[in-house]
Amino acid sequence: MIRINLLPHRAEKRKAQQIQFAAFSAISIILGALIVGIVHAAISAQIDYQERRNAYLNKEIAILDKQIDEIKKLREQTKSLLARKNVVESLQSTRSDIVHLMDQMLRILPEGVYLKSIKQQGDEISLAGLAQSNARVSTLMRAIEDSPWLEAPVLVEIHAVSIKGSRENDFQLKFKISKQPDAVKPGKVPAKTSLLDFPAADAVRGRG
Repeated sequence: MIRINLLPHRAEKRKAQQIQFAAFSAISIILGALIVGIVHAAISAQIDYQERRNAYLNKEIAILDKQIDEIKKLREQTKSLLARKNVVESLQSTRSDIVHLMDQMLRILPEGVYLKSIKQQGDEISLAGLAQSNARVSTLMRAIEDSPWLEAPVLVEIHAVSIKGSRENDFQLKFKISKQPDAVKPGKVPAKTSLLDFPAADAVRGRG
């Protein structure tokens, strides 16, 4: 009977299997390390890209913030310029009002009425003066109503005073400057064209 010793063959087979296992293990480790390295590199690249993007966005945000501050300053300057423009336009639009006012006061002021002060606030005029009688004040108010540049006279107060032994009527009244004067009404406005014809001229200069 022939006997065959299989121990060397089995040992060689076992050794080959061990070598194969070790090779597979090494390959697996290498592949695993390679995969980990690739993933790590990809993640690092993404992080680096995001950081660069964040830096770029922060830079652009800083530029935009600076531009916004400049826009705010420009808006403030624009508002200031518009306010100045409105003031200038308002002054230009009312520049002729004082001319019309003084011209009309020269024309309509009755004899026996003397002015102490004239104040303007917008379209409203406050007038203070002295009159020899209440009738003189009424005449002045009617003249204001008939004036093409003046309107809406309102008597604020009137009371008797004694000045250097002479009885006078101290009065205050208000009226407005008309922005759209009516046509001149002939015969209702006394014609006085110079300071020499203005009975209150000396009083205005003297009393201030």
